[in-house]
Amino acid sequence: MSDKKVLTTNLGTPIDNDQASITTESPAFSLLSDVHLVEKLAHFDRERIPERVVHAKGAGAHGYFEVTHDVSQLTRAAFLSHVGKKTEIFARFSTVGGEKGSADSARDPRGFAVKFYTEEGNYDMVGNNTPVFFIRDAIKFPDFIHTQKRNPASNLHDANMFWDFLSLTPESLHQVTILFSDRGTPATYRHMNGYTSHTYMWYNKEGDYSWIKLHFKTDQGVKNLTQEEATSLAGSDPDHATRDLFNSIEEGNAPSWTVYYQIMTKEQAKEYRFDPFDVTKVWYQSDFPLQPLGKMVLNRNPQNYFNEVEQAAFSPANLVPGVTSSPDKMLQGRLFSYADTHRHRLGTNFHMIPINAAKAQVNTNQRDGFMNIHQESTPNYYPNSFGGAAPSNEYKLPAIDVSGTAARHEYPLGDIDFVQPGELFDRVMTDYDRANLVKNIASHLKGADMRLQLRQTALFYRASVNYGTAIANALKLNIDEVKRLAVMSNEDRAKATS
Repeated sequence: MSDKKVLTTNLGTPIDNDQASITTESPAFSLLSDVHLVEKLAHFDRERIPERVVHAKGAGAHGYFEVTHDVSQLTRAAFLSHVGKKTEIFARFSTVGGEKGSADSARDPRGFAVKFYTEEGNYDMVGNNTPVFFIRDAIKFPDFIHTQKRNPASNLHDANMFWDFLSLTPESLHQVTILFSDRGTPATYRHMNGYTSHTYMWYNKEGDYSWIKLHFKTDQGVKNLTQEEATSLAGSDPDHATRDLFNSIEEGNAPSWTVYYQIMTKEQAKEYRFDPFDVTKVWYQSDFPLQPLGKMVLNRNPQNYFNEVEQAAFSPANLVPGVTSSPDKMLQGRLFSYADTHRHRLGTNFHMIPINAAKAQVNTNQRDGFMNIHQESTPNYYPNSFGGAAPSNEYKLPAIDVSGTAARHEYPLGDIDFVQPGELFDRVMTDYDRANLVKNIASHLKGADMRLQLRQTALFYRASVNYGTAIANALKLNIDEVKRLAVMSNEDRAKATS
C-alpha cells in the first residue's frame, strides 16, 4: 500500500483534481455540484478569524513553571503547593495597540500573558511588561483604546486623539513616562520583564488571606531599543521579536524568568500611602520587598501558529482555588471583558480549543453551542438526583467586609497621581534615560495642537519641575504658561485649553 498522502475533503473524501474546477466546457460556467470547490472557497472565506481588538500582534511558546520557594502557608493553590512542583504553561507576548501586521518595535506596552495548566483548572496571569497602567477604572478603557487606534475620519494615527485623552487623564502620567522611556520599546520579548500589575488575593485553606503582586524578571537581562533603533527595525525587520523568540527556542536557547511576589497584609492595605488596588501605582519595594517564588522557562515552539498562538485565549478571570481577584476597578472590568471578547472572536466554546482546554477534569453543566463536541450523558442541571456534578463548600472564598453606598465613586484628583512619575524622573532615571525620554515625548507630542502640548506639559511640570521644564524647552513652549496651567485643577486646566 502506498504511503503517499491523498488530498481529501474535510470529511475525508479523496479529491481527484485540485487544479481545475468543474465547469461546462464552452463557455465555462462553474457547477454547484463541485463540492470540493464550494468547500474550499467557503473555508477560505472564513480563514481569518476576527483580529484581537488589542494585543493583535504577538508570539508565543510552551514551557513550564517550577516552584523554588515555599509559599504553601500563604495560598492553597495546588500548583504552588511545594518546592520543585512543575506546571505546564503557555505564554504569549504581544504589542497592545497595533494591528496584526504592525511592527514588533512599536512604542507600545507589551502584553505578558501566561497560562498555567494546573490540576485545579487553568490559571491565567494576564499582565504587561510594565508594573502600572494608564487608567484605573474599566469604564475608561474603550475610550482610551479608541485614542490609540486610527482616527475614524482619516484612518490615520492621530497625535491629537492620543494626547487629548491623556492630558485630560492625569492618572495616566506614570505609564506615559514609562512608555516614552526606552522601556517603551523592548529589544525582544526575551529581554523584558512581566508584571501582574493588578493586585490579587492569595488565601490558604484556613481562609487567611493577603494581597500580592507578581514580578517576572528576565534572566536574559533587560534590553531596550532607542527610538532610532526601533524605527530602523520597523523598516528592516518588523517581525524581529517574533523571529528572535522562535529562533532562540529552536536553537536550544530557552529563555527564562525568575518569578517574585510582593505581599501585603489586609491590615497594611488599609494604611498604605497609596491605594494598593490602584493599578496606576506601584508598591514601593522598600516597603514590600520582592520575594522569590519560582522559575518560568519557555522551551518549546508552537507547531501551528494559528492553533496555538492566534487561538490562545487568556483571561484574568481564569483563577484557581488559592488565588482570586481584588477590588481593583480596572481588574473587575477585565474579569468580564476578556472572556466576552473570546466568545465573540473564537466562539462560545473557545475553552474547548486544545490550547485553551484545561488539563484538569472538567465537570460543567454547559452544553451545546458552536464547536461543542463533548456531550456528556450526565444531567446538565443542579440540583439533581442522577449523579451529576455538585459544588463543594471546600472551595469557599474568604469573606471580605464591604460598606458604604453603591454609586459611581470617582477617585479624588490631586497630587497623589503626580508623586510616582515625578520620583521616576527625578530619582530613578539616569541622565541618559531622562534625555531619551524627553526627546521621545517631544517628537510625538509636537504633532498635537499647541493647546494639547501645553496641557500635557503642565502635567509633567506638576510631577516634576525638571521634567516639565525639559519638555517645555524641547517643544519651545512658554514656560510661564506651563507653570500657570500646572497649578490649576484638572477641570480648570481643561477649560483653559479648550
